This record gives sequence, structure tokens and C-alpha cells, in this order.
Amino acid sequence: MSPDVRTYPNRRQSTVTVTTLADRATALLESGFRLALISAHDDPDGFRVVYLFVAAQPDRRVELILATSRSAPQIPSLASLSFPAGRFERELHDLFGIEVTDHPMPRRLVLHQHWPDGWFPMRRDAGEPAEFGDVDEPYPFVKVDGTGVYEIPVGPIHAGLIEPGHFRFSVVGETILKLKARLWFVHKGIEKLAEGKLIADVLPLTERISGDTAVGHALAFCLAVEEARDWRVSAQTQDLRAVLLELERLYNHVSDIGALCNDVGYGIANAHAQRIREQLLRLNKDVTGHRLLRGAIAPGSVHVRSLPAPEVVSAIAADVQEIVDIALANSVVLDRMTGTAVLGLEQARDIGTLGYVARASGLDHDARRDHPFTPLTARVIASSHTAGDVLSRLLTRVDEIHASVALITELLATRPPSSAETAKPSWLAAGRSSGVGLVEGWRGTIAHRIEFAPDGTVSRLKIVDPSFFNWPALPVALADTIVPDFPLTNKSFNLSYAGNDL
Repeated sequence: MSPDVRTYPNRRQSTVTVTTLADRATALLESGFRLALISAHDDPDGFRVVYLFVAAQPDRRVELILATSRSAPQIPSLASLSFPAGRFERELHDLFGIEVTDHPMPRRLVLHQHWPDGWFPMRRDAGEPAEFGDVDEPYPFVKVDGTGVYEIPVGPIHAGLIEPGHFRFSVVGETILKLKARLWFVHKGIEKLAEGKLIADVLPLTERISGDTAVGHALAFCLAVEEARDWRVSAQTQDLRAVLLELERLYNHVSDIGALCNDVGYGIANAHAQRIREQLLRLNKDVTGHRLLRGAIAPGSVHVRSLPAPEVVSAIAADVQEIVDIALANSVVLDRMTGTAVLGLEQARDIGTLGYVARASGLDHDARRDHPFTPLTARVIASSHTAGDVLSRLLTRVDEIHASVALITELLATRPPSSAETAKPSWLAAGRSSGVGLVEGWRGTIAHRIEFAPDGTVSRLKIVDPSFFNWPALPVALADTIVPDFPLTNKSFNLSYAGNDL
């Protein structure tokens, strides 16, 4: 097997072996890189695993490519070097059947216990599955024993408009000893659905990966496509895309601020936050024709109906700040949030958290600055709130609202057109062609990696939502807190089930 190895403007590829992988990964991690994704590929002559490491200042991306046989696919584990690596490895074993040697936790991650053994749905020759087991059989998890310990099961079906996830609490009194989160109840096979399709057919899928992140995922997909096809777009196109990305950040952060206040019993603040959210959703529709900003971004282009007025978004930010000031002047609100569910800096770093969860703990990752697709976003300033508690996660959102408004104002000052399009290249490089898109969605860094077949269809699309990185941090933050603080803490993380359960 001879994997395609190319040099891209800011991405370097190199092949590794089972004996050199760990050393190369260690060198990258020790020099400031982080693991952004691991993608498995079912090639005609065997399996190929791609490890994407990224670093900032300047934007750097390195891919290590490891080939393994079809008859007995096997790779060494990097779990001892990187916690996210261990989870990516469990995922690719579930979906591709690649054995990971020396993995410290070699149990299933994506596929639940009733899925048939030996059937790997991402393989080209997977075929129809064998008979599924009993969906009601007991769920295997680590039990906590001891005097006074009891369990509280929550979900997977929840009240309200929320997707399924099961939480198993082991508690003494009201104190949480251990929380186990079980996800992937809505695994949709999006990556498999993308295979063999044209770009235009995959774009609508990416907009719907997680409904509240239509811009973030569509943009990451488009950036990956454009890199793979050497599809150059104008600076004004990128500026307008960045405006849409910040509008998406605004309406989601405003909604979360209100919901956090609601979870501590301060419903009036939530009512006003939802009023502002509705203003933003109507603004979104004026700008793009869709309240969730769908349909505006496509490979090589961006099209909007109108541009938002800077004074309108500035007034909205001032309105949000007034609500936050009033809420935090209430001692009950402040006491409930301060010191609740702390995620420390080292914990956040070890787990590999992203977005406002990471920044609220003092871990400064932001793809707008670290991997900019337009120069103006490179000046984004990190949040100053680093205590890692619920209050810090709320105040980090407030900081980001003000930063988004400032960025929108600066981007609009470049006078981007309401419509911009660059013609699609008429060629596709011989053989395999790949591209990577990194975007700071409102939850954190989104990564898409795409490969094309010689006929121009998508042969592989790997998608990583920041929730994949952040879900393991929720149980860590909840250790030694009390059960009544779970809804508040969960909302302060506000992780996506759909973005995780691809």
C-alpha cells in the first residue's frame, strides 16, 4: 500500500509505521500540537489511518499516515499519550473493526451492546447486519459499591426538546460519586451517507449535523473542499462567512445565558434572553432567508439577502449585558453559579476540551485566531474568566458576545458584497485528494477532513464536533457536586448529542 502523501500550504503529510507512530506523536504533542482527529479509511488494498495534529501561531497542521493490512488490521494505541486518541481509537474499532493493541479501555464506545459482534458498518463490504440483540438487556457500566451508595438513572428520554442520552449517577445522599454518560442513541451514519456523493449532495447533510451549528459545520466542510480542490475564494467571501459564523454564535450564547439563569430559578432573565434570541433569529432570516442561517454558504461562494447593521447587533449586546448585570446582582443567582462544578485547567487540558468550556478553565484554544480563514479573526482576545465553574462558563459566553459584535462591526467595515462566488476548478488532482477545514463554531473547534475519489465524488468525510471532546469533561466537573446541580452544570456545558452521535 502506498498512501497518497502531499504537501499542502499549511498541512504536511508523512507516513509512519507501527514502530514509529508513538515517537512521532510524542514529538508533536510535546512541541505544542494537539490531536484534532483520527480518521480511518477503507482503501482497496487495505486500511489507512490518518492522525491530524494541529498547532497555532502560526497555523500548522501535520498528518501522520499509517497503513495496515485488510486481513488483520491492527494499530498501536496512543491512549497513554492523549486521552482523545483513546476515544478516537475505540470509535474506529467499532466502525471499521481495526484492532487497537494495548488500549487501556478496549470496550465499545459508539455501538451499544446489542449491536451484532463482527459487523463494522463503515467498511465497504459491511453488508447487512446480523440480528441485533435485545435492546432492553442490562447496560454494562462500572458500579460503585459502598455503604449508602445508590444509583439514579436519568434518560435516555428527557422532558422537553432534547435528544436522547443516558446518565447513571452513583451517589451518597445528594453527593455525586460517579457519573456515567452513555451517548450514541441517535447514531445517524452521516459519514457513511456522504460516501460516493457529489459535493452539492453532501452540503445539506453538513448543515444538519447539529441543527444549532449550521454555519459552523457547513463552513468547515466548504473549507475542506476548497483546500482539496485548490479552490481559491476571495477575502471578501471569507469576511462575509465570518459574519455569519458570529451571528450563529450570538443567538446560541444568548439562549444559553437565559437558560442558565432559568436553572437557578431566575426566570425573568430567561424570558428577556429568549426575547433577544428571537430578535437575533429574525435578524438571521433577514440576512439569509433562514432563521438558523442555512443555505448561505457553499463551496466557493456565499450569498445573503442583506447585511446586518452594526448598530443593531451592538444594541443587542448592550441589552444582554444589562440582563446579566441584573441577574448577577441577585445573590441567589451568584451563589448557585460560583464554585459549582469546577473543571480545573489541568483537567481541561488532559481531556482535550475545546470552546468556551476550555476557555472558562483557562485553556486558550480558539480556531478563529489559531487557524484563521480570514486575517481579521486572528485578533480575537481570550476570555479572562478562568475559574472553570458554572459562573466562568456563563461569563465566558458574555465576553464572546461582545467579541462577536466587535468582530462583526470590523468585518462589515471591509464592505463585503452580499453575494460572492468563485468558479469551481475544472480539474481534480490525479488519485486521492484531501482537504481539512477548521472552524471555531459556537461550541468550539469543528474539524472536517474530506477525501475525493478520482471521479470527483466524496470517498471519505470525517467530522469532529467539539462535543466529542467535551462530553468526557462533564462527569469530571460533576464529581463531588450534588445531584440538584446537574441540570445547571449540564446547561453550562450545553453539549450536542447530534454533533457527537454522527
